[in-house]
Amino acid sequence: MDAELFPRSRTEVAPGAVHVPDRLDAGRQRELLEACRDWARPPAGLRTVRTPGGGTMTARQVCLGWHWYPYGYARTVVDGDGSPVKPFPAWLGELGRDAAREAVGVTPPPYDIALINFYDGDARMGMHRDSDEQSDAPVVSFSLGDTCVFRFGNTETRARPYTDVELRSGDLFVFGGPARLAYHGVPKVYPGTAPPELGLTGRLNITLRVSGR
Repeated sequence: MDAELFPRSRTEVAPGAVHVPDRLDAGRQRELLEACRDWARPPAGLRTVRTPGGGTMTARQVCLGWHWYPYGYARTVVDGDGSPVKPFPAWLGELGRDAAREAVGVTPPPYDIALINFYDGDARMGMHRDSDEQSDAPVVSFSLGDTCVFRFGNTETRARPYTDVELRSGDLFVFGGPARLAYHGVPKVYPGTAPPELGLTGRLNITLRVSGR
């Protein structure tokens, strides 16, 4: 990105929902990217998610700790190769807990789920709620690679009111409390906007959740 007149700053998008720009430095982004590449390899690797209605999500996904499928969790890739889900690493959980404390002032229980979504230039994510967990702990989301429009809405409807936030590589977004069940989605990705030194074509979103299971 070109130099900006005004640096981006921490923003409370809604009560309980906070955007922290540039939370991950370049070195940490590279480390997280390499970890994502390892997790994406089979077995239990990156897959296309199929919805109950027979459609497919355009963002591909790999899970750690618990395997998410529409609309539940399992210990194996029940909608893929059937392999045991990859383990959730303790260091990733600590990264998430530190991020939640910093962003919303809450120390959550240990995180035990990671959903890693890969977006190419044409991928999108429709408005949805993260409501399949049995815990109301804040959701922690890190972005790597291409910039996207992240649409953060309300708890009642997929329609307005919502706020569009630009998420860039290294950004953190946390939502909990009254915003925990807000609808959100990704209507647009800007291809070719990833930091060249990262070596990533596309966008990775690493979302951490507490299962409560």
